[in-house]
Amino acid sequence: MFNVWGRIEENEFAETVTTALESVFPSDPPRFLARIPHGYHDRPTIERALADGGFTASLQFTTVPERSRASSPQIPAIAFCQGTPLRNEIQARDATRISEATARAAEAIARRFGGGAVDGKIQAHVIGIEK
Repeated sequence: MFNVWGRIEENEFAETVTTALESVFPSDPPRFLARIPHGYHDRPTIERALADGGFTASLQFTTVPERSRASSPQIPAIAFCQGTPLRNEIQARDATRISEATARAAEAIARRFGGGAVDGKIQAHVIGIEK
């Protein structure tokens, strides 16, 4: 039926970027990644929402761990900071700091995963109907 990302702690690049941005904007860190794509991951919450909407079929909830790879730490930093709605949150705080935020994210990814090709865990949940 649909899929959702797992909690941010199970999605290592997203978590690393989110944590890194806390140092750029300590009084109001951008939390888009934790709040939106990784904020709706709890099975009981999802089941309750479907039931509240009148859905009565039995659900199959499958967790899918995978790996995300990039040729350098800059690739996921640019992707998250400049290629997702996280960019809007960074710019709302200070549009002149988008390059700094991206660089800080790349540095954090490099510290955690190395300076060359990087490999981090990603995880999603696939919600289907039991047969």
